[in-house]
Amino acid sequence: MTSQEFRPQILPGSTRSLASGVPAAPPGTIFALAVDGGFAVPPRKFTLHFGRGKEDVHVPIGVNDPYVSRLHGVLVCDGREWWIRNKGKLPIQLPDGAMLLSGNELLIEPGYTPMFIGSSKRRSHLLEVHVVGSRTAGADVEQLSRTKAPDVYDLSLVERLVLTALAQRYLRQERYPQPVSWNQVADDLNRLGDGRHWTPKIAAHTVGAVRERLAEGPDAIPGIRREDGVGEPVGNTLNHNLIQALLRSTTLMPSDLHLLGEDPDQTAR
Repeated sequence: MTSQEFRPQILPGSTRSLASGVPAAPPGTIFALAVDGGFAVPPRKFTLHFGRGKEDVHVPIGVNDPYVSRLHGVLVCDGREWWIRNKGKLPIQLPDGAMLLSGNELLIEPGYTPMFIGSSKRRSHLLEVHVVGSRTAGADVEQLSRTKAPDVYDLSLVERLVLTALAQRYLRQERYPQPVSWNQVADDLNRLGDGRHWTPKIAAHTVGAVRERLAEGPDAIPGIRREDGVGEPVGNTLNHNLIQALLRSTTLMPSDLHLLGEDPDQTAR
């Protein structure tokens, strides 16, 4: 597919998370998505607007949050590369924890990039951006048009259930999230009424086994065991590091909240 064949297009609010991949598109195409929908544009000179002003932007985000600017930022293409520029008052949080401050811009690398706009009302709004990668030597046309989803870690259904309960504040995109207590994990799981009896100790043991397993191997996650050199007091640090790694790899996603009986779309709104 060429850039001439792929036209700029609206992404409806029902569009799945870009973390799971994007539709066939030419290299350099950008997909931008928030909870109310998004937009996709092939590589060309173009300025894509996002912000609270629903009628005036391509990607509405934080439409009911007055702390988000009506035009909070733009995604600008010079014909080859895409840049994000913060035109709002609030910073835009990047995946590595860095902040894109007002008036600053940053080159967007190919692949999936989740960003957050957080307001002083402890609300956080997710902006997903995915730039289709460049052509690679020896790849056929069909391969070129497909985007590889991130590598995820294997979890059993029980492990995913317990981790979803532990990471529920992160999955709801709350600001400054922390793992919930083991008591709350057990209470939330027992409310599901699936016949299992959960205790704080069983939940902690389940997650501890996941940390031990994922701390080894070629894709080992650092900082999830005491022996990794995490300083005292450890507190929630080990589980926080684990959750962050699972979120970055899209092993855990907001859609997992359905395991707790929640509607992820309503939670995000």
